[in-house]
Amino acid sequence: MRELRLGKIVIVSFAILALLVTVAAASDATPPDRQRDFRFSYHSEIGSIDPSAHHVEAWIPLPREDQFQHVTGLAVDTPVHHEIVDQNHNGNRVLHLDASAPLPASIPVTVSFEVKRIEEAANLERAQRNIPEPSGGKFAEFLGPDKLVPLSGRIAQVSDKLGDETASPYQQAQIIYEYVVSVMAYDKTGTGWGRGDALYACDVRRGNCTDFHSLFIALARSRGIPARFTIGFPIGAAKRGQPSDIPGYHCWAEFYTGGEWVPIDASEAWKNPARRDYYFGHLDAARVAFTMGRDLEMTPRQQGEPLNFLIYPYVEVDGKALPKDDIKNHFEYKDVAK
Repeated sequence: MRELRLGKIVIVSFAILALLVTVAAASDATPPDRQRDFRFSYHSEIGSIDPSAHHVEAWIPLPREDQFQHVTGLAVDTPVHHEIVDQNHNGNRVLHLDASAPLPASIPVTVSFEVKRIEEAANLERAQRNIPEPSGGKFAEFLGPDKLVPLSGRIAQVSDKLGDETASPYQQAQIIYEYVVSVMAYDKTGTGWGRGDALYACDVRRGNCTDFHSLFIALARSRGIPARFTIGFPIGAAKRGQPSDIPGYHCWAEFYTGGEWVPIDASEAWKNPARRDYYFGHLDAARVAFTMGRDLEMTPRQQGEPLNFLIYPYVEVDGKALPKDDIKNHFEYKDVAK
């Protein structure tokens, strides 16, 4: 009975906090992007290749094609052999580079394409239908743990304190979302952040988008709610003229209830309190999606361990992973008129 009362106190507390934050920020609210049309350039310089090496392979993520994102004019510029490989899993695809001796000191690669991205909006009424949650099959990977997303121990302890058994899966997901946005801080100081380590996020309560969403996914899955991870890039404010640089990646999550996948963006909600309610069930169009999932095994198979996630190039030289510092990346976008 004590856990039940605690859960209800937590629900009320988060609801009040969310209301206060939303009211305070309402005057600063700006409409989210409903549609964006832009050209995207992904450039990498794979350097510091040992001249005595015999073989280099690289896996570079490519943008997704789905109902919210249409990609055209995909072009690749690199001096080495390459092919586009469908990963046959979650809609992922990669550019696979393969080079043999004699090897250059560095390998440049540029991928460019145009994107029509529209706002993702879930049908929240349908998501609240009383439909049994899936327990396996194609949902198995979205219900089980990942290497850095455990479901037991500390995660289970925190999960047990959020809500009670009378709440629907949809309500439980709301509670988890409010918890993550309330207790986490978007803070990239120190070390440990950026790996999507749910335990780190749970205990340290700060990090970037991977940490926010790993915690959400862990807590949701621990309660039997399917949840999944997608990573891509943010697109800045719409502007004409010169291309704009993108400093780094962005990621988000989805959970499944009532027969619907519902998107959330907890880190953007933290950074933009006026959209706290919006980012539960919606994703604005100011983004481009690349890869879904964690602990990824590539096709062709890499010799190293499964990848935590894939947004920057993964490179192996003679079967050993090339340090990330030896790969220089530059990303930019330019809005196009439609």
